[in-house]
Amino acid sequence: MDFSAFCAQLLNGLAEASSLFLVASGLSLIFGVTRIVNFAHGSFYMLGLYIAYSLVEHLMGAMGASGFWLGLALAAITVGLFGALVEIILLRRIYKAPELFQLLATFALVLVINDAVSWYWGAEELLGRRAPGLTGAVKIFGRQFPTYNFFLIAIGPIVLGLVWLLLVRTRWGVLVRAATQDREMLGALGVNQAWLFTSVFALGAMLAGLGGAVQLPREPASLALDLRTIGEAFVIVVVGGMGSLPGAYVAALLIAEIKALCIGLSSATLFGITVSFSKLTLVIEFLVMAVVLVVRPWGLMGRPQATSRNSAPVEAPLRPGSTLFKGLIAVLLLMLAVLPLLSTWLPYASVLAQDVLITVLFAVSLHFIMGPGGMHSFGHAAYFGLGAYGAAVLFKVLTMPMPLAFALAPLVAGLGALVFGWFCVRLSGVYLAMLTLAFSQIVWSVVFQWEDVTGGSNGIIGIWPPGWLDGKSYYYLTLVLVAASVLLVRRILFAPFGYSLRAARDSALRADAIGIDVKRVQWLAFVVAGLFAGLAGTLYIFSKGSISPDAMAVGKSVDGLVMVLLGGIQNLLGPVVGASVFSVLQDYIMRATDYWRAVFGGVILLLVLVFPQGIAGFFQQVGQWWRTSRSGAPLKAPRILEKQA
Repeated sequence: MDFSAFCAQLLNGLAEASSLFLVASGLSLIFGVTRIVNFAHGSFYMLGLYIAYSLVEHLMGAMGASGFWLGLALAAITVGLFGALVEIILLRRIYKAPELFQLLATFALVLVINDAVSWYWGAEELLGRRAPGLTGAVKIFGRQFPTYNFFLIAIGPIVLGLVWLLLVRTRWGVLVRAATQDREMLGALGVNQAWLFTSVFALGAMLAGLGGAVQLPREPASLALDLRTIGEAFVIVVVGGMGSLPGAYVAALLIAEIKALCIGLSSATLFGITVSFSKLTLVIEFLVMAVVLVVRPWGLMGRPQATSRNSAPVEAPLRPGSTLFKGLIAVLLLMLAVLPLLSTWLPYASVLAQDVLITVLFAVSLHFIMGPGGMHSFGHAAYFGLGAYGAAVLFKVLTMPMPLAFALAPLVAGLGALVFGWFCVRLSGVYLAMLTLAFSQIVWSVVFQWEDVTGGSNGIIGIWPPGWLDGKSYYYLTLVLVAASVLLVRRILFAPFGYSLRAARDSALRADAIGIDVKRVQWLAFVVAGLFAGLAGTLYIFSKGSISPDAMAVGKSVDGLVMVLLGGIQNLLGPVVGASVFSVLQDYIMRATDYWRAVFGGVILLLVLVFPQGIAGFFQQVGQWWRTSRSGAPLKAPRILEKQA
């Protein structure tokens, strides 16, 4: 890469940095004040681009060149107003719910918005008009550089300065900064927090919409923008430091410039080894995030987090199952065992049940570190994928016998959890979750690009069990292993290790004071969760016969989060109930309509509003309320019946 190409790539990086900053700044504002992990922020970016396309097409026909710039501004304002409606109608109702439970609501919103956009604008990509007056290019050191990119380079610092002035020089900004420090005290002083939260959410959504709108001349509007953008935005916010706007801009610059240089370098030979830098662009932001969080756990310009107790509501101590509970479980297992014998009347039931069983094991493994462990993971699919790919490589590439490959594959996932967990348990909160996402994306990138071993994007096919273990036999093997694994996880939680894990979750300082090695306990929990997730992946590949990188992508990790939160994070039956409901609903709705995402998202939103503690958590509260009423003690209605603040 010569000097002129180097300069061109630096300028491209600056333009990309401004675009990323617009999205990340809104996300940082929203999280800093409302503490909502807004998974729908990428959808606001996508909406900004689609709305800008329609407005510009209409306004330029009526007003000429000025219609382009008016269309961009109106698109951003429209998205901001839409964000305000979302906050008022949906999010305001669940502020009392645990923070990650709000993630479930915003994920459902992603599904609804995506299908709504597909219905109105169609599935085809839409490329907007070029910006009037900025359609040409400027020659820099002999290379053409688009004029519009200079506009993008300038808009990032301008927005940063305006938002900074808004936060520092206005009373509203003072209230916002106060809310980031102590929301409860702000409410005690008589500030209307509801409308403050609404205004902040609207501003954050407007910034995301503006980030999408200004991409109109250089990027087509597509339905894949929402998930891609939210991943990049989360990375920038975490690398820069949660709640720091200057940090978000610095992080956007750092990541955009590194990515631009990787594109410019293409490939190079280092110490006799050819390195493809262009392939690193798939994962470079996650590599940067992993390095930053390992070296500086609170981000480049963030502040260290104070040690705090678990923010989730206090849960009752775990108790052994009652006789009635054990009887119901026995009946359920008997029904599952009989299901293949009814294949004449229910030919699809055993296939669906097998998929649900594997999904349940994956959700239980994630719940083990999220519920009792208090460690939130956004990258748990890495261990599911390591188990599946481990089985595929051992069986097909290394030609091991199926039983041996089946037995060793979960150990591959456990080894990955052993390595990644050592770094992850040194962080907490969102930083821990994002580091798990970084490691997951690194593993995904390796699998996606190591074509000689993993098959790359095509994956590996032809992974079937021997004939004696096919069909019904494999179903019963899955049933036995999943049931035994769930019972083993439950037994671990009743063992001294389980009590130590929950003590570390509830108060790390007190646990350390009584002699519990908190980090070692959490590290071991990571390994245990990775082993069971790897077993789920191993069962999956031999049931489907193939595996692809999609099985360990971000979407799979998000599905796991949804299952755990849907069932209830504070209930041991939560992941079982959540995974079962999620799988059955998804299967039924996908076969019922083309717009299954919107319907599925709507169902999840309904469940979020009706069961704010998860489905299993709600029925546990009902059971406690019923037992209390029969004992003659003063009644307390379940939380779903209480008035929400």
